[in-house]
Amino acid sequence: MVDLLIAAGGGKVKPGQIAFTTPGTYNWTVPDGVLSVSVVCVGAGSTENGGGGGGLRYRNDISVIPGQVLTVQVGAAGDIAGSSSVLGVVANGASLRNGGAGSGGDGGGNGGTGASGGGGGGAGGYAGNGGNGGSPNYSGGFGSPGSNGSGGGAGGGAGGTYYTDGTQRGSGGGGGVGLMGQGSSGAGGAAGAFGGGGGSGGGNGGYGSSDAGGNAISGSGGLYGGGAGYGLSRTAGGGAVRIIWPGDERRFPSTRTADE
Repeated sequence: MVDLLIAAGGGKVKPGQIAFTTPGTYNWTVPDGVLSVSVVCVGAGSTENGGGGGGLRYRNDISVIPGQVLTVQVGAAGDIAGSSSVLGVVANGASLRNGGAGSGGDGGGNGGTGASGGGGGGAGGYAGNGGNGGSPNYSGGFGSPGSNGSGGGAGGGAGGTYYTDGTQRGSGGGGGVGLMGQGSSGAGGAAGAFGGGGGSGGGNGGYGSSDAGGNAISGSGGLYGGGAGYGLSRTAGGGAVRIIWPGDERRFPSTRTADE
């Protein structure tokens, strides 16, 4: 939803925001009176077996013109995940197990690395990188834990695959990152295929498991940008873009970034 705009009599522009959270390409028209915006973009996570997390980039006080039509791209999850972008700010999606980076921003972090046969990587944060996924344990017992997200707001990596009674379990998914600005980073998933914690209000990664037939089932990556764990039925967190205004008063990572 877009919150519009100018006070009666042509006064100060009222604050507003809009978020794009479904993968695709959008055209968005700058509202009347808005001369600058601040933006955050999150790339999608990878659906690879132990996929990387998406990157995050933000930029503040970007000059715009009322009526200007902006192209907004929201990345979709996939083995080679899609990037998210607007106004030259690009947050790259993860590429297989490699976390996404980005360009054109004032700040932001890269996605965490996923582990081969193990946990998914966490999404990048506002001031640090996502946590890395934990490695599997092929000799029996728990895999290694995922690492914590770093800086501010990054998603945690997920715990690695483990074996028990001859059955291979799936691995946890990496934690996602929220769009409301910098907060606490997500904790890494514990050994035993636990998902990574979401940073800055992002979604937690899912727990790895196995089905009745003994097939490993992946934990899902958290929204936004968390990488998938090892196993079948792999899903990862998609990308997102959020725009807030006026951009000279509301600034990422943490100045009036909540909805107003």
